[in-house]
Amino acid sequence: MSLYQTHFKPIILELTANIIRDELVERCKNGDAQSYEALYRQYSKAMYNTSLRIVNNTADAEDVLQEAFLDAFRSLHDFHYRSTFGAWLKKIVINKSINVLRTRKVNLVDMETTDLHGVSDEETINEEEIQYRVEEVKKTIRKLPDGYRTVLSLYLLEGYDHEEISQILGISHNTVRTQYVRAKQKLLSIIKQGD
Repeated sequence: MSLYQTHFKPIILELTANIIRDELVERCKNGDAQSYEALYRQYSKAMYNTSLRIVNNTADAEDVLQEAFLDAFRSLHDFHYRSTFGAWLKKIVINKSINVLRTRKVNLVDMETTDLHGVSDEETINEEEIQYRVEEVKKTIRKLPDGYRTVLSLYLLEGYDHEEISQILGISHNTVRTQYVRAKQKLLSIIKQGD
């Protein structure tokens, strides 16, 4: 046996195990009521904000938050650390938020079946000329139509790529790309009008 196998490997495995397993989640899995409350406090604000950016309605975002935590807590035994708990919960929140939009009959137009003559994929507004702060952008994003706001929020604020957004929303990659370009143009146009 090498020095690595006898001395360092157990230490590395122990450190890795601590990173992979979340003690708070494990206590919840064992039924500890205080841990449920602590987990809720730890993630509720971020998850509420994620939902609010998509649904653009405080009451709906609050409902999504409660339903997402209920589902997560009921399904905690299905959480096997393939991602962080926060990423797993965020996926639940985003799916529930999108379901709220679907009940509102938000239509994300399939660009493959739509005539797009005269629509340019290139930016018509020089982004470098526009100086703004993050909070102003977030406020402006709230003014966008649901479809634009959803795609832009998922891409810019939640970090999903176009392919992931396509799968989440159940629309084509081209539709996501076009919605994103149009949403960004609309956002920049609104910001420029505000100057």
